[in-house]
Amino acid sequence: MLFLKKYKKYEHSYITTSIIILIILISLSLFAPLLTDYNPVRNNARNRLQPPSKEHLLGTDQYGRDIFTRILYGLRTSIEVGISVVILTVIFGGVVGIVAGYYPQIDKIIMRVLDAMMAFPGIIIAISLAAIWGAGKLNIILALSFAYFPKMARIIRSAVISIKDLDYVDSARAAGANDLRIIFKYILKNSASPIMVQATFNFALAILDEAALSFLGVGIMPPAPSLGAMVTDARTYMVVAPWMILAPGMMIILSVLSLNLLGDGMRDLLDPHLKNTLKK
Repeated sequence: MLFLKKYKKYEHSYITTSIIILIILISLSLFAPLLTDYNPVRNNARNRLQPPSKEHLLGTDQYGRDIFTRILYGLRTSIEVGISVVILTVIFGGVVGIVAGYYPQIDKIIMRVLDAMMAFPGIIIAISLAAIWGAGKLNIILALSFAYFPKMARIIRSAVISIKDLDYVDSARAAGANDLRIIFKYILKNSASPIMVQATFNFALAILDEAALSFLGVGIMPPAPSLGAMVTDARTYMVVAPWMILAPGMMIILSVLSLNLLGDGMRDLLDPHLKNTLKK
């Protein structure tokens, strides 16, 4: 029991910490125009490669652009991509997962298609689609959503299969409730926990993969600010201007780490099997 109390205390503490970090990061991205007076894309050759100072908190890059300003706007781009990908994966993965889990007649067909898609790493699918469709925020969102939704569909399918034959669902079915009412009122409502956890992990993956695509040159195109593109630009100047790569790199690490910690905490908090194991 003492171990269980300590575990719960630790679990709640890092959930709280990750939520606080995420609130700070989202606030920084939303209020970027109020936090800096610099233009994120305007060049200033006189100020190129300046170290951190009062005028430029995180220094400037090779074009004289303020790094702090570009990080704020790049973080905004990452969060926009992450939220959009989460919404699309929940919608499309939810539809596919519910249909597959609730109607066993077409379950095998859908799952074989999803298995074939999941045989390829998500980042490879995203890179291929981004290369075909072209760079840009919208194309990156669509590519990442297509790469992530199979896993979301499988998770929702598993939740639907475990819930659809429970007593209260059978009672609703016997009372004359149609499939649509059963799905929305009983099944989706009780499938929220795994959906929320996977959505959190997808958010972190979207931020990381958007940075990777921009790093490879098939993501957000310059001069638009992107954390991954900033890391790419900083490679040539790592020795003479290390602040150029440290600042965006740390921002990527901080945002992805906080989301992963939040996802782990939510999974441990909402998973009934883990709770039963700890009680034993």
